[in-house]
Amino acid sequence: MELEVRHLRALCAIADAGSLHKAARQLGMSQPSLTTQLRRIENSLGAELFSRERTGCRPTLLGHTVLSRARPLVAGMASLITEARAAADRSAGPRLRIGATASRALAGWLRRLRERLPGTDISLQMDVSANALLREVAGGGLDVAFVHEVEGCPLRVPPDLERRVLVEREPQFISLARDHPAAGSQVVELSDLAADRWMIDPTVDGEWDGVRRVLGDAGLNPPVLHGDYLTASSLIAGGEAIAPCQPTSVPREDMVVRPLRDDPLGVRLLLFSRPGAYDGSGLTGAAEGAGEGPGGAEVYADLRAAYREAALQAVGYRQWLTRNKSPLLQASASAA
Repeated sequence: MELEVRHLRALCAIADAGSLHKAARQLGMSQPSLTTQLRRIENSLGAELFSRERTGCRPTLLGHTVLSRARPLVAGMASLITEARAAADRSAGPRLRIGATASRALAGWLRRLRERLPGTDISLQMDVSANALLREVAGGGLDVAFVHEVEGCPLRVPPDLERRVLVEREPQFISLARDHPAAGSQVVELSDLAADRWMIDPTVDGEWDGVRRVLGDAGLNPPVLHGDYLTASSLIAGGEAIAPCQPTSVPREDMVVRPLRDDPLGVRLLLFSRPGAYDGSGLTGAAEGAGEGPGGAEVYADLRAAYREAALQAVGYRQWLTRNKSPLLQASASAA
């Protein structure tokens, strides 16, 4: 078996993700397929490149050696692809390729961008992994990425990406069945959820680590279910689980959304782009906070306006913003 760039990319993904499951998710393939591919690579080299442990995969001594040679090759190929895509973009019409983790602000953002940039091909790529989206931006597959960073779990940001902070700390609320004993409270105590099954999506970068840290700090060790949040909604409504959620989430007839006392869970909302990523709208390569061109500032401003709109439509979040005298409300008042 001859090693190809895709094999080297897979090895780097496994090392960066720390597990076959997360690496497979980032590579867009199934875990069994990635496991088979890794086994074939190791068989061709005659030794293991990763030691499989209960907590994930760690490179062996040989693995570190192979990775030290593989990373420059993978980076070089990524640069080649970026340059080729940039050349192709110059000959095509204006377009804006957006990547994003889930947010209720997306619809309003896209609407504003289409109004601001008529004739521009605007596309959206969703992913639960913020790190995967950032790699897409760095590799030239996306122009901008709107992502969240779980508190205490920094994102792996590729070099040279520009960053704009949308919200320094967004509190994470909790979703409960409407007949849950704590649902009648306007603010839920974390201790009141100690016996509940917590639903966590382990493919969301930092999500499980962040929740586990908060629960541990509170001295709680509740049962945990791992699954996606689309599945979680039916379990929550049926009283089988609870789950952290964005404060802009909208309650349902069978499910409520409540803030947690003292807001122990938080994320930072960020917008990343490549320098000069989008010539069509004037997105520039200026450093953060230093002479931004009007295009980059306007794309960010549209996102901020869309997020503010979504925040004020969520009654519970609007009340939280009022209690905490959020600058988001001041910005809304000045814009009115």
